[in-house]
Amino acid sequence: MMEKLRGLSLHYDDVQARLGAGETYDDPALVARLNKEQRELEPVVNAYRAYVRRQKDLADAQALLSEPDMKELAQEEFAQAREDLARLEEEFKLLLLPRDPNDAKNVIVEIRAGVGGEEAALFAHSLFRMYSMYAEARRWRVEVDSVNDTELGGIKEICFTIEGDGAWSRLKFESGVHRVQRVPETESGGRIHTSTATVAVLPEVDEVDFELNPADIEMQVFRSSGAGGQHVNKTSSAVRLIHKPTGTVVECQQERSQFQNRDKAMQLLRSRLYEEKVRQQEDAVTAQRRSQVGTGMRNERIRTYNFPQGRLTDHRIGLTLYRLDAVMNGDLDEIIDGLVTADQAERLRNSEQEG
Repeated sequence: MMEKLRGLSLHYDDVQARLGAGETYDDPALVARLNKEQRELEPVVNAYRAYVRRQKDLADAQALLSEPDMKELAQEEFAQAREDLARLEEEFKLLLLPRDPNDAKNVIVEIRAGVGGEEAALFAHSLFRMYSMYAEARRWRVEVDSVNDTELGGIKEICFTIEGDGAWSRLKFESGVHRVQRVPETESGGRIHTSTATVAVLPEVDEVDFELNPADIEMQVFRSSGAGGQHVNKTSSAVRLIHKPTGTVVECQQERSQFQNRDKAMQLLRSRLYEEKVRQQEDAVTAQRRSQVGTGMRNERIRTYNFPQGRLTDHRIGLTLYRLDAVMNGDLDEIIDGLVTADQAERLRNSEQEG
């Protein structure tokens, strides 16, 4: 492992040297690739160099143990250096786990009202607001691709794109059934209702990642529709794409131009089909040992939002928080950090078993 880390450190120096060369900037694509490589290498190289420094500190402290005047101080430094080295070795194991190739990508999020009628639609709107506020806090950009709303302010279905560095790495565990327990605004008797909404998170896939055969796609155009009034578009600018081999249907109606809507719909279709292809590959290779956290299985309840108790529970990792208001205002980091840690631990266990 140390030899591999030393090689990465040398490669990091080479990347920095190339970024410092004036002629590199004649090729913008190369600059972008080198910057990305530098960002990815930096955490593991910094940890490796800290490890090398602590190894030297350990050797220096050991050499001083035989000197009476320095023995007590040397013992403290020796013990601390050994502790730091053990911690850094564990850190290396995580840093060297295979990266998800999609981690740096933007995401496409689809939220659909589930069981519960209008209350489910209102909850779907609450989830959209929650993710939008989380994205805003991280300076990510949110763009709605299509929405089917209700007269009471709920959302039957919404598809939106979140653009930002690391969006997939943070949001990929949000896929699944979200359950809400609260007293609906439409409930006069004060009874608590249970409703659901489903969330699907897909990595935004470039054309080079997944090719589509134009002959397999049927395009339909129609007028945008919504709850009425200003939501209605009087021109047929909305686009529906049907992937004939799989029956997959996508729509986009938020842009004014039919061409813009078609491009957005193609992006969504490509991402959906790519995700399905990856899922099938994962099922075939790792069906016996898939991590519940890592799969984002849509047929299982992943989280409960209990408003009367101000409680949120993520059932996959057994995390319960009693600050639901903050979560609904986009404060998701504690939950996402827990999911990321659980996923890393599961992958580390699998890696050690395979090794």
